[in-house]
Amino acid sequence: MKTGFTDAQLADPHIRAANDIIRDCVHCGFCAPACPTYAMTGDELEGPRGRIWLIRDLLGGGGEGSADVIEGSAGTHEDAPPSELDSGVVRHLDHCLGCLACMPACPSGVDYRSLIGIAREAVEAQVKRPFADRKLRAVLGRVLPDPLWFGRLIRFARLFVWLRHVAPRRIAAALALAKGARVRAGAVPGVYSPDHTPRSRVAMITGCAQSVLAPDINEALIRILNRAGFEVVVLDGAACCGALNEHLGQGEAARAHARKVIAGIIEEDEGDGLDAVISSASGCGTLMKAYGSLLVGDDEWEGPARRAARLVRDAGEYLAGLDLDFPEADKSRRIAWQAPCSLANAQGGAAYGAGLLARAGFEVVEPPSGPVCCGSAGTYNLMEPETASRLGAEKARLLDQLEADAVASSNLGCMMQLSPSLASPTVHLVELLDWAQGGPLPRVLGDGTKDW
Repeated sequence: MKTGFTDAQLADPHIRAANDIIRDCVHCGFCAPACPTYAMTGDELEGPRGRIWLIRDLLGGGGEGSADVIEGSAGTHEDAPPSELDSGVVRHLDHCLGCLACMPACPSGVDYRSLIGIAREAVEAQVKRPFADRKLRAVLGRVLPDPLWFGRLIRFARLFVWLRHVAPRRIAAALALAKGARVRAGAVPGVYSPDHTPRSRVAMITGCAQSVLAPDINEALIRILNRAGFEVVVLDGAACCGALNEHLGQGEAARAHARKVIAGIIEEDEGDGLDAVISSASGCGTLMKAYGSLLVGDDEWEGPARRAARLVRDAGEYLAGLDLDFPEADKSRRIAWQAPCSLANAQGGAAYGAGLLARAGFEVVEPPSGPVCCGSAGTYNLMEPETASRLGAEKARLLDQLEADAVASSNLGCMMQLSPSLASPTVHLVELLDWAQGGPLPRVLGDGTKDW
């Protein structure tokens, strides 16, 4: 696609990166059928190709004909006066899930993941959103990445879950997610050693929302790695990877979290060394693998960011390369594997989970539609609950048709989004693998509704 950025604009490393990405797009349209919002609306501007055109103009690099495209996108964001927004451009960009289904469909290799991140940050810098929208985004960006404050918020929200049927739609969505959430302390920063001399060392971050809502996941992963002979270092002072802030367009906050994680990784790697940095949340792993792009142009941090990113592996990706022992294998359990978008589309790792579950002795089934987005998408289910709900209900319907004993995923957001609509319980991949190795039965499977 032709761009018209000036030399002064291209001096900004983020604009320069966006320019290179936009120019890779040849407007072939192969991305459109893969995009959930395009499939729902049939609107060109609700698909990746149209959004790339809008992003070019938003960033100031439009060429001939751009005014017609902007005019054709006219509309308003929900609940917002038209005068406060840029002719519907924000609405179309807000509707993007960031599921990245367009990326594997693109024959030109357009890095849409980085481009939509740049665009979201530009929107927050250029557009004054309605007051309620600004405040909600500010609260989410401050509270969700902080395990202490997030835990307090969940405990508080659970007192008002009964209001979810009458609350405004975004508040109702948040209360619905809080319903049934259990908050407890999990694996704390420190070193977790195997019973014998370690074969190598790996690192993890505690995570933000996951460490509060599902600490069992990290604990299960640590046990698996310890059994395999790895010493596990849970980094201190680096809970959040920055992905939630990036989803909200809060680029500086995302980079601040990333720098903490990068500093911890580099310190451990230069100390006793690291074989890998393992992520048990596919959304986190996706951003951590792209830290170099997030910190592009930062003379101090871009190099360390790229170095740290090269060490990052999804939990399923890393475990698939190990010779794991599964003494408790039981082929009578039918497990539906739900590959998160962030794993399947951004990391190309959809097959890892299914392969590991099969090795562990489970009967594995998958929806014929493949890794279609469930609508969780970071903070999307809170900011765009209506679209998220439609996508979640459809994904749950497809999974229920498989008649599985449980649905396994590798992203807590997907699990929470799908759980209320599924007939079967949802469980994280590493919890099932841990159980198959003789670890504890995952809590969600021990509720008495099925004999495990």
